[in-house]
Amino acid sequence: MDNFKTDEAYMRRCIALAGNGRGRTAPNPMVGCVVVCDGNIIGEGYHRAYGGPHAEVNALDSVRDPSLLPHATLYVSLEPCAHYGKTPPCADRIVASRIPRVVIGSPDPNPKVSGRGVARLRAAGCQVTEGVLRTACDALNRSFLCYHLKHRPYIILKWAMSADGFIDAPRPEGTPVGPRWITGTEERALVHAWRAGCQAIMVGTRTALADDPSLTVRDVPAASDTPMPMPTCYPHPLRIVLDRSLRLPFGLHLFDGKAPTWVLSERSATDGWRIGRPETELRQMSFGGNVWLSQLMEVLYDRQIQSLMVEGGRQLLQTFIDADLWDEARVFSGKTSFGGGVPAPVMTGSPCASVAYAQSTLYFYRHG
Repeated sequence: MDNFKTDEAYMRRCIALAGNGRGRTAPNPMVGCVVVCDGNIIGEGYHRAYGGPHAEVNALDSVRDPSLLPHATLYVSLEPCAHYGKTPPCADRIVASRIPRVVIGSPDPNPKVSGRGVARLRAAGCQVTEGVLRTACDALNRSFLCYHLKHRPYIILKWAMSADGFIDAPRPEGTPVGPRWITGTEERALVHAWRAGCQAIMVGTRTALADDPSLTVRDVPAASDTPMPMPTCYPHPLRIVLDRSLRLPFGLHLFDGKAPTWVLSERSATDGWRIGRPETELRQMSFGGNVWLSQLMEVLYDRQIQSLMVEGGRQLLQTFIDADLWDEARVFSGKTSFGGGVPAPVMTGSPCASVAYAQSTLYFYRHG
């Protein structure tokens, strides 16, 4: 096997390892690392959680015989950091370990790192190979790249619609509160896995009132491609609800205290609005001409929120679509018909991929 194919094989292992940190590393990226000597993996690791050791450190710490390091190659899916943050620079640790060759997947877009990690390694005499499986490595950290390059979170739009194009059936007076399921249990479990990988999730007033969603992460197994111990649960995303006139009752699941919740409104807090509810934060926005959208992007960027999933309803989703403010859409099309109700948002373009499930077909759209 030639060197390029060998480098690709080990980088694929880095990518597989990195995915084990999904939902726990933000605002840091997901990163995997493998240390190889004489064709054998002698150490591997990934960034497990924000604030903890980075992938390179975990991989180097796992090497049982450090005397092999001066003869090894280190593979890492993202450029090693070269600055002091919550942990020391990984580039310095690699240099101190006398690793002669480093293979990198993606460059780091963070201005604190970009190019500096590679420069530090080369200045120490290390041979550096860049861009191996870069497309796959970039895809792993779409949110991280979007945040640093576009100064806003990566935005995923998600909805489910009936076979005849409605996201909700007619709701005559007296209809019980709760979702009208279009998808099956397999698809709903998938949505929870998506939530686990997002820092924030958003709905509008009508969805909050009609469906009373919790917007929490439930029933997501901690999948692993490594013998390392894995956490058994995921943190809940920040919940964001649009409530322009502050008419949502506090009895909704959104205000159950299980996760931080932002309420976006044009009104200021009324007396007693936050009494006993420190987990709920009111953020006053300007709603004329959808100014709140740009204001929200600024606030999310300042709070280091790198990913946002918008779950509905139609008006909120269409607002993001019409503003050309989205990166990816995930649309379930069910097999049952409603015969009327709330029409689904209108998308332009064709899906780039689809997956068939028992109760629906999932269509993927990519912006641009």
